[in-house]
Amino acid sequence: MSRIDSLHALGQSLWYDNIQRRLLENGELEKMIRDGDIRGVTSNPSIFNNAIAKSSDYDAALKPMAWAGWKAEDIFWQLAVEDIQAAADLFRPLYDSTHGGDGYVSLEVNPYLANDTVNTVSEARRLWALVDRPNLMVKIPATRAGIPAIQQAIAAGINVNVTLIFSLQRYVEVMDAFLRGLEERVAHGQSIDSIASVASFFVSRIDTKVDGRLEKVIQAEGTAAPQAASLRGKAAIASARLAYAKFQEIFGSDRFVKLKAKGGRTQRPLWASTSTKNPDYRDVIYVEELIAPDTVNTVPPQTLVAFKDHGESAVTIEKDLAGMRKALADLEAMGIHMEQVTDELEEEGVKSFSDAFTGLLKTIDDRRTACLAELGDLQEKIARRVKNLTDIDAARRLWQPDPTLWTEDPAEQKEILQRVGWLRAPEKSRALISQAKRILADCQQEGYTHALLLGMGGSSLAPEVLRLTFGVQSANDKPGLDLAILDSTDPAQVRTAAQRAPLARTLFIVSSKSGSTSETQSHLAFFWKRAVHSLGKVKAGEHFVAITDPGSMLEKQARERSFREVVLADPNVGGRYSALIAFGILPAGLLGLDLDLWLARAGRVMSVSTPATPAGRNPGLVLGAILGEAALAGRDKLTILTDPEFSAFGSWLEQLVAESSGKQGKGIIPVDQETLLPPRNYSKDRLFVYIRLTGSLDEQVKKLHAAGHPALVLPVKDTYDLSAEFYRWEVAIAIACAVLGVDAFNQPDVQDNKTRTQQKIAAFQKSGKLDEGEAIWEGEGGRVYGQEFPGLNGAKTIADVVEAFLQQAKAGVDYVALNAYLPRNPRTASKLQKVRSVLLVRTGCATTLGFGPRFLHSTGQLHKGGGDNGVFIQITRDPTVDFEIPEQGIRFATLERAQALGDLEALRSRGRRAIRIHLTSADILDLI
Repeated sequence: MSRIDSLHALGQSLWYDNIQRRLLENGELEKMIRDGDIRGVTSNPSIFNNAIAKSSDYDAALKPMAWAGWKAEDIFWQLAVEDIQAAADLFRPLYDSTHGGDGYVSLEVNPYLANDTVNTVSEARRLWALVDRPNLMVKIPATRAGIPAIQQAIAAGINVNVTLIFSLQRYVEVMDAFLRGLEERVAHGQSIDSIASVASFFVSRIDTKVDGRLEKVIQAEGTAAPQAASLRGKAAIASARLAYAKFQEIFGSDRFVKLKAKGGRTQRPLWASTSTKNPDYRDVIYVEELIAPDTVNTVPPQTLVAFKDHGESAVTIEKDLAGMRKALADLEAMGIHMEQVTDELEEEGVKSFSDAFTGLLKTIDDRRTACLAELGDLQEKIARRVKNLTDIDAARRLWQPDPTLWTEDPAEQKEILQRVGWLRAPEKSRALISQAKRILADCQQEGYTHALLLGMGGSSLAPEVLRLTFGVQSANDKPGLDLAILDSTDPAQVRTAAQRAPLARTLFIVSSKSGSTSETQSHLAFFWKRAVHSLGKVKAGEHFVAITDPGSMLEKQARERSFREVVLADPNVGGRYSALIAFGILPAGLLGLDLDLWLARAGRVMSVSTPATPAGRNPGLVLGAILGEAALAGRDKLTILTDPEFSAFGSWLEQLVAESSGKQGKGIIPVDQETLLPPRNYSKDRLFVYIRLTGSLDEQVKKLHAAGHPALVLPVKDTYDLSAEFYRWEVAIAIACAVLGVDAFNQPDVQDNKTRTQQKIAAFQKSGKLDEGEAIWEGEGGRVYGQEFPGLNGAKTIADVVEAFLQQAKAGVDYVALNAYLPRNPRTASKLQKVRSVLLVRTGCATTLGFGPRFLHSTGQLHKGGGDNGVFIQITRDPTVDFEIPEQGIRFATLERAQALGDLEALRSRGRRAIRIHLTSADILDLI
């Protein structure tokens, strides 16, 4: 039996005098409860001041409220209530198993109200309703005004922790107020069996105050000095032991016996302020000397650690009561009047908590002001927009869902009703954990080392971000599978994927929501043929897993070919919102991620994204309000900044933002991995968002703020917060689209590109060639296709063509999109980034870089359906290698070129400023 178990066996409960978000989030508080170390938690303004002022634990939660225009005090209460609710939920099993004997969490009323009975009661009622947990105790100070408030709160059915008790007389008044509250309920025919209360008698502060006065007597070196020395460290324990005697007297009286018969509980004495202030005293003195049945000792962290290490347990509360009375009498005789001491302590205690609350509010207000500065000139607009979203009940309508939040079109509304299953993904996807773990364990056991995911858009982007962010993790004491993504029809990229690892040690993940995605079907045909040739038809199936919607063509194929596994996804989730369902969960599991932790992080954001949470606290809703309002104000270039650890995140975010918002001539343009320049290079069409882990961009972001650019800073704790960001941004974009007035869940212009591609392939299959149209310019290194534009005729080089074409781009309005139908590899990407950087400086326009056909499933919708503020440079090149696509009658190079031609044609059909540069011998850098 542990030292704490021994203490609990004697009838005394240890509660923890500390709460902070880190303990709730890292599992430490849960472990302390599970290990039996603590049986409750208390808090006060000083504890919250330390927790918030001395850490960054609350910054992420504080930001949306600050952006929404909340005041400091409103922000504090929201943060405090969240902590109290989370702690109460952790203690709830203990509360239930002890039938309300333990498992309580205390929250103090506003300390400014210590001398205001009416408003204290009102505040107690407010907090009781706000926290809405049966194991809450509302802390009310035992001031003169607090005594009637205690009675009224108990009579109202509120559990009360009476705080700041220093004197025996005040303690008697507290017990009387408790009993009066119970009697009032009984008189009104109300139950009293679930009402709990503790009376917090403060201990060590008494010794600190009395010892200070004794020290003056000792230093005077008079005849009383020896006696004064002998009385040091006696007043607090004496007061507490005599208080316990009063407790026994009152709760052993006929008055309480009558209440007990009706279910009334005792108001347990709680020893508070039990840390040892004097280093000469034993560090657990205020625990060991006050052990008694039916009591609580609330200990700060250092006292808990000390007692676990060397505390001794024995019932000590009734030890030497005569000596205790004599000690107090001797103090009185020496001129140290306890009534005066306790009056001072009460006054100081109230002031201390009030001062701590003042300091706490100042800390929050300073951080609130800093957060508001991140919004630049958008501050007032955002506050109004969040209020509007509150007024129209946007969160409830999102969850319901109510399609009219986005559209009045009946067809679109019908689709929306089938597209919001992602809202509960952090909960529902837990059902996939065991399946993902089993598949990984089986593959590890069978010698698989690699995985290749065949998918496009929403099926591939999140898995790629996971691989680039986490690498390969360890699971089952072995590495997870080394995952790669193939989301290109470029034959060189197909070859790279095929040569990456031995086929016999590779698991192929065929990932498609519809199951009919043309690129994914091409990849499946290619790799299935190779697997059958190498392994045989029966064995080949063991190397394939399908992720798809129920009833899809891919499900049928997978079952016919005896795939190792068919993982069915939630059909009520669209592709770009699928990061936290099967399309993201299985790849995460195969990489070796801790899926419980992964979904728990997303679950935290989900918990504050429901309609029960005030709109201003909803992180996704507030972010969505900012994104939508910024776009309406002309700041439609969402520029994504990250620390290196999160650098891959933007490629997933591109699709979510662009494909959701880019329609009806509107849209938010995601700008990912653009070179960060000095603020003077940017126009007023930018909104910057910095995903901050290490702070590597802090100085650059400060400069953006100083120049007046809105630059949001979203702090993350570690890479597992990526799942929380997935969820936050999914909510944000859904809300932003509501602000813009577009349907967040359809992609009406994507099919046009697919149709044009299919038509070109059909024509190729008849004629044996693709119709690429007539070049408008041809010279050394390449040809240019599209509609002629001013300055073209005088161009002598590709760089001249680009220079003339970009004369159409207007800084502060347009963006320049580089769309390359080339192999996506580090060498090509690096060269195109250099081109991009030059174009950014030269035009003053935001720039984007996409690889085809990948971007067709991402930003392609925005390019065609968004505003006419894109200037498009498409780049193609003849392949150096090519492969036949089995059973389709074409080769990968033909499919890729047809997709490029369909893309350009779709852009031109909408009057977009677009050209295709086909490189014959020039280097990509010749574009500039």
